[in-house]
Amino acid sequence: MAAYRWKSFNENEDRPEKPRSYGVTEIRSPHYSLLTQNLLQDIFDNMGNFVDGLKFAGGSHSLMAKPYIKEVTDMAHRHNIYVSTGGWAEHLLRQGPSAFKEYIEDCKQLGFDTIELDAGSLGISEQSLLRFIRMVKSGGLRAKPQFSVKFNKSDIPLIGNRAFGAYVAPSSKSSDIIEDVDLLVKRAERCLEAGADMIMIDAQDLCEQADSMRADIIAKIIGRLGLEKIMFEASDDKTSEWFIKQYGSRVNLFVDHSQVMDLECHRGRNLGKDHLSVLGSSFFQF
Repeated sequence: MAAYRWKSFNENEDRPEKPRSYGVTEIRSPHYSLLTQNLLQDIFDNMGNFVDGLKFAGGSHSLMAKPYIKEVTDMAHRHNIYVSTGGWAEHLLRQGPSAFKEYIEDCKQLGFDTIELDAGSLGISEQSLLRFIRMVKSGGLRAKPQFSVKFNKSDIPLIGNRAFGAYVAPSSKSSDIIEDVDLLVKRAERCLEAGADMIMIDAQDLCEQADSMRADIIAKIIGRLGLEKIMFEASDDKTSEWFIKQYGSRVNLFVDHSQVMDLECHRGRNLGKDHLSVLGSSFFQF
């Protein structure tokens, strides 16, 4: 057991200290705003023991100077934090397989540990996706395919119409493409067999808002693939709290950097929104 200020990491109570294979917290940065090195340093210094991974989301690393990226990845590694790319590989497909090999090497030189592959945006066959995973692994990096689940929003009853036996008026179907969840799970299983280290589940539609969670789909994915190999995107604090309440502290979540403290408090044994359950009353006695 290792102690970090007021927080103890114990495998029986919460989850072990880093490096963790479950209960992983990955943060988004930089993406919506360009975080300075000073701000990142503050996050790592104060909450680094709660952060497992840093993700350059949305291909943001493609717009940044390489020296800046290398300084950020080095800073993260000093705090035992892995660094991941966001979805960007799909933009390289027009340039051919050689461009993807160069991309892997560039990521390695810049200090990235994981390359994320957005299976939906790539628009390639399953065999090509598996080949890309093997290329990432052979390049010495971790591979994280990302999947999204599309379903018809009209299948979700409106708030107030969810009581058992309540009549739900039929609603018109949307034009969204409906995907077979069993097929998604099978594709994810084959990615893991090919060497993928973790499967990322996009929050779009599936778990973007806590009051419209598709708990049935989430349960099926976790039941088939297990908690340790799945990471869910939690778009807000209510969503991450829902995941912790349903699946405990072992669930892997991708959150914004501003959610780290609240998420860690939710991961505590008693879920107290005032943080007393995790911090303890003595923490507030100055």
